[in-house]
Amino acid sequence: MADHPHEEVDRALDELALDGIKLHPPHQGINVNDYRTDPDTRGLEALEYLYERCVEHDIPVMVHTGTSIFSGARSRYADPMPIDDVAVDFPELKIIMAHGGRPMYTDEAWFLLRRHENVCLDISSFPPSNLLEYFPEVERIDDQVLFGSDWPGPMIPDIEQNIAAVRELPIPDATVDRILSKNAIELFDL
Repeated sequence: MADHPHEEVDRALDELALDGIKLHPPHQGINVNDYRTDPDTRGLEALEYLYERCVEHDIPVMVHTGTSIFSGARSRYADPMPIDDVAVDFPELKIIMAHGGRPMYTDEAWFLLRRHENVCLDISSFPPSNLLEYFPEVERIDDQVLFGSDWPGPMIPDIEQNIAAVRELPIPDATVDRILSKNAIELFDL
């Protein structure tokens, strides 16, 4: 973060009028709960301030979960479990788990989805045709699932192909509609 992190947060939220913030722990070298002062966290007060301000502005925070293929990524920060602290400490914060912990932390992601109503799953980076392999009971949490494409990116098919693959899943049409549009409309107050 900058020399004056509070000012940067204020500028981002007040002047830039962002619709969301994305944290990328594997590349930032932090855990999303590093605002805490527990023995295994860092006490990064600016991170707590970011969450507080996002709650005030009703701005979702997306957190990259799961591994990253890009240079310099540290997969030990890809575990979604630190989101549990954030969801407990900031129950009004809208949290989006990008990639659902894929490929090694999907069980943790599933636990968080079932535990916290303010946590959503973004399915980007999942080949949509394989979504049910990772989350076979996706219908149980279908009001917390958001379509995402991770496009443009390496090895990512275009959005139209990904949407078609979601529509072909053996799940109810109502679940497909929630994933492809309704949940995002509600989450972002569109």
